[in-house]
Amino acid sequence: MASATATGNPEPTAGEAAAAASAPRVRRARFRGLPGSRLGRLILALNLLGLAVLIVGALVLNELRQGLVNARIDSLSTQGELIASILNQAATVGEPEPAMDAALATELLQTLSNPRAQRARLFDSQGRLVADSDWMADAVERRELPPARGSENEERGFSLMPRPARPTSSQVEATLAREVGVALQGRRWAGMRQSDTGQRVVSVSIPIQHVRAVLGVVTLEASDVDAIIAQERRALIPFILIAISVTVASSLLLNSLVAQPVLRMARAADRVRQARARAISLPDLAKRDDEVGDLTRSLEAMTHSLSERMDAIESFAADVAHEIRNPLTSLRSAVETLDLVSDPAARERLLNVLKNDVQRLDRLVTDISNASRLDAELSRDQPRIIDLGRLIGDIAALYQATAKPGDVQVRFTPHQGMEAVTVMGREGPLGQIVRNLIDNARSFSPPGDAVSVGMLRVKGEAIVTVSDNGPGIPPENLETVFERFYTSRPKGAAFGGNSGLGLSIARQIATAHGGTLRAENRTGAEGRVLGAMFVLTLPEAAP
Repeated sequence: MASATATGNPEPTAGEAAAAASAPRVRRARFRGLPGSRLGRLILALNLLGLAVLIVGALVLNELRQGLVNARIDSLSTQGELIASILNQAATVGEPEPAMDAALATELLQTLSNPRAQRARLFDSQGRLVADSDWMADAVERRELPPARGSENEERGFSLMPRPARPTSSQVEATLAREVGVALQGRRWAGMRQSDTGQRVVSVSIPIQHVRAVLGVVTLEASDVDAIIAQERRALIPFILIAISVTVASSLLLNSLVAQPVLRMARAADRVRQARARAISLPDLAKRDDEVGDLTRSLEAMTHSLSERMDAIESFAADVAHEIRNPLTSLRSAVETLDLVSDPAARERLLNVLKNDVQRLDRLVTDISNASRLDAELSRDQPRIIDLGRLIGDIAALYQATAKPGDVQVRFTPHQGMEAVTVMGREGPLGQIVRNLIDNARSFSPPGDAVSVGMLRVKGEAIVTVSDNGPGIPPENLETVFERFYTSRPKGAAFGGNSGLGLSIARQIATAHGGTLRAENRTGAEGRVLGAMFVLTLPEAAP
């Protein structure tokens, strides 16, 4: 029985199956939420984490610093009001014009103030300095000498927070005088200023009032603000180090999760391009449940599919070369022998051999061309609803109209139902299936016989049968007939009538339409083979 197989594997390849299996995973990953992927969320979270640590640390420390300064002001204000109240009650003399006893007030200030924690000063009603806790404690002001050879750049140095320019002694005295002047007007003054050494000083000036008369001013100041700020800056260092560590760790993690796998895939693709490998194989990356894993599985499936297609093309090319070589060898032998033969009968036989070989070559080249264009035609044409009975009827009518006396007839028995049998597909390729089956059946039918084409609907499927009255198919060859370039024929069958590609092309088209094509033998009484029958099954189109 002459036949052939499809140019491509009708069953899904391993690569195509892997691609189909990975497709749903890609669709699932696409809808997992903003920014659209697991790696995208990971990248965003890791980059924001280091920034969040630094921001939270800065906010917490800024709030803490302001809270400490405010607490220092409140503490000094409370202490200053207490000292002012005691001085007003114990060191006030004279009626009806009260005045402050400077000596007694100095003694009380020495008793009440704590020179280790802050500096206390006492001013009279004219703003003159009367007492200073540094005098009473014999405190000596100590200052670090500047470098022997300093430059402007060295003096500026580096600081997390810029320091204001150091004021002069006259500026410091003027600032203090303004502060005392505000207090002498009966208003409390509290705030921050700079000393002549450039230190930040929290200062509070409280008026000493007897009824409405302002007898003097008590000024309390604390110069530990710089120490507090320096301590806060030191407390900020761990947050900065944590932020840097998180950023570096996230960068390394992203490098190992994204950059390195992509680089590995690029190198694997280069190996495939340079023909050192037929397919990409990265099993460790393919196991990952993220976009890199999806990409790896897709690349593996794609390259495996391409590798299988290349193998099929190489095998097909080898088979084509082998099949073409046989008739060419016969042609060359006949041509070389023709000039040496003088007997008319022998020359006629050689001419018939030449005609048959030319016909075989023509049929072979035509079927090879059809097989090579099959994939492109299937992908180019858009499927549509086709009346299968009308299509087969037109093909059978064409065979009947072109039949010559003695040719094998084609008889079509359509579906007897009231409704037409419709399928979703491409009219050209479906018609090619029917023509290939009819041509194959006619080549094995006795002259003047008939090929029967039937159609019926069974459980939502359209079934087309093509039967002949030939010798049938050996049971071991019921699947072999669909192999490419299978041309085994029974004794006495016409030579060169088949290329061995017709049935292969037919099965490939049927598979592309979601159907099946199989071969079987028709049997009669006592199991006698009556002929071969090919059964084409296609899914019926939805109403």
